[in-house]
Amino acid sequence: MGLSGAATPAFAAGSRHVAPPPAPAVIVRPGDIQYAALASRGYNTRFVATPDEIWLVHSADQVKKAVDQAVSKKQRITVRSGGHCFEDLVDNPDFRLLVDTKEMNRVYFDPDMNAFAVESGATLGQVYAALYQGWGVVLPGGVCPEVGAGGHVAGGGYGPLSRRFGLSVDHLYAVEVVVPGCEGDARVVVATRRPDDPNHDLWWAHTGGGGGNFGIVTKYWFRTPGATGTDPSGLLPKPPARVLKTMVTWQWSELTEANFTRLVMNHGAWHAANSSADSPYAMMHSSFQLFSSMATIVQLDITMDNTLPNTKSLLDAYIAALSAGVSATPKVDSQDQAWLDFALTPSVTYANWTRHKSMGGYMRKPFTQTQVGALYRSLTDPSHTGGGLVYLAAYGGKINTVGSADTAMAQRDSILKIWYASNWPDAARDQSEVDWIRGVREGVHASTGGFPVPNDQQDGLYINYPDVDSRDPKYNTSGVPWSTLYYKDNYPRLQRVKRAYDPKNVFRNPLSIDPA
Repeated sequence: MGLSGAATPAFAAGSRHVAPPPAPAVIVRPGDIQYAALASRGYNTRFVATPDEIWLVHSADQVKKAVDQAVSKKQRITVRSGGHCFEDLVDNPDFRLLVDTKEMNRVYFDPDMNAFAVESGATLGQVYAALYQGWGVVLPGGVCPEVGAGGHVAGGGYGPLSRRFGLSVDHLYAVEVVVPGCEGDARVVVATRRPDDPNHDLWWAHTGGGGGNFGIVTKYWFRTPGATGTDPSGLLPKPPARVLKTMVTWQWSELTEANFTRLVMNHGAWHAANSSADSPYAMMHSSFQLFSSMATIVQLDITMDNTLPNTKSLLDAYIAALSAGVSATPKVDSQDQAWLDFALTPSVTYANWTRHKSMGGYMRKPFTQTQVGALYRSLTDPSHTGGGLVYLAAYGGKINTVGSADTAMAQRDSILKIWYASNWPDAARDQSEVDWIRGVREGVHASTGGFPVPNDQQDGLYINYPDVDSRDPKYNTSGVPWSTLYYKDNYPRLQRVKRAYDPKNVFRNPLSIDPA
C-alpha cells in the first residue's frame, strides 16, 4: 500500500542538503475559495473553525509573523497540524487567527543536528514512509497515519511499537518553537535535551505537555538517547520487516454478562502479568475494542513481530489466556504483512460518522469486577445507537523504564491505556451521545468522582485524548484538579515553562496550561 503525497527523504545519508526557499505564506479569509475546506479540516465536525484569517505557512519565519500580528492586533491565535483534536481546542469561535502548518511536512536527516528532522505539519504516515524507505528506521508513534506530528508528539506520542521502543518523545532530541516571548515579539527557539541547554525546559515541556501551550512547534528532531555515530540508519530504532496482524472477534450474541466479565477480567490479568520491558510480549501491541452491542462484535486487534521464531506460539498462548473460562467462541483471522503496509493503514475509521466525543486515561491495575459490570451495562444499553467504543490499548514495556519526571509525560507505570469514544452522524443526536459516553466514564470510575484519579489502580488522563469535562466541576466531582489528572506532579514545572516563554498567555485554550 502506498501513501499519496508521502514525504521522501530530503537527501541520502552522508550528503548535504540545501532546502529550496519556502513558498510565501498564503492568508485565507472568509469568502476566499479555499476558506471552507481549510476551516473545516478538523476531525470532529461538532466543531468548525470560523477565524478571520487562516495562515497557510511554509516556514518558522512565516509563523513568527503570524504570531506577531496576533499579539499586536490582539487576535486570539491557534494552530492546526493534522486536524485530529477531539475537543474544541482549535475549532473554537474565540480564535480569530488560525495557523495551518500542513504544508510544512518535510522529513529528512539533518547532519548538523545528527538527527532526523520532522516538520510539524507532516502526518505520521509521511513520517513512517520517509524514515523507513530512506533509512530503515522508525519513530514509535500512533496507529492513525492521518494524524499530524505537531500535536501528536507534543502530547507524548504512543502507538504499536511503544511497548518495544517507548513513546515518540523518548526519542525527541530537539524542538523548534515560535514563542511570543516576554515583550510580545515572537522568537524562533530551538530547545534540546542537552542538560546544559538554556532552553532545556522548553524541550522538556514538549515531551508530553500537549500542543499549543507554549507557542507553535515548527520542527522536531529525533535521535534515540545513547545512539552513537553519524550513520542515520543507527540513530533510531528499526521496525520489524514483517508483522503478524491478527483480529480475534467475539459475537455479542454469545457474550452473556458472565462471559463478558470473564473476558475483560482475563485481559486485565494478562496485561498485569506481561507488561514488563523484558517480557517476550514487549514486541506485541494489542487493542481490545469493546464496541457497543449494536455493532454485534467485540474484537482484539493484535500486532506482533513476525520475524521471530516463537511469534505464533506466543500469539496462541495470549488468545488462550483471554479465552479461558469464556464459552463464547472467538473467530481468529491472521495475516502476514509488510511493516510499512501495516503502518500506513488507517486503524480506527467511522466513515461519515464524524461527530465525536471521547476521553482517555491510564490503568495501573486491571478493572475490578464492579467496573466491568458498569462497562457491560453501558455497552448493552438498548437506548444507545451510536458508534460507542471502549478501547483498551496495551501499555507498559519500554515506556515504563523512563522516570515520571524525566519527561512531561508523567504516566510511566501503567499497563493499559483507555479510550472512551462515541461517534455519530448527525447534530440532532449530539446531546444524547455526549451524555452516553460521559455515563460510561462516570460509571467505570464512580468511586473516584467519575474520572481515573491517580491512585494505586488508575493514573489519570492523556492530553492527546482531551476532555474538557475534566475542568468542569459539574462533571469532575473527584476533587482532583484537571491539571493533576493530566500532568500529576509535573504541572508546576510546566507552569514555570509557560510563564518563561508565554507569560502573557497568548496561547490558551480550554485545557491549556496556566502561567505560574
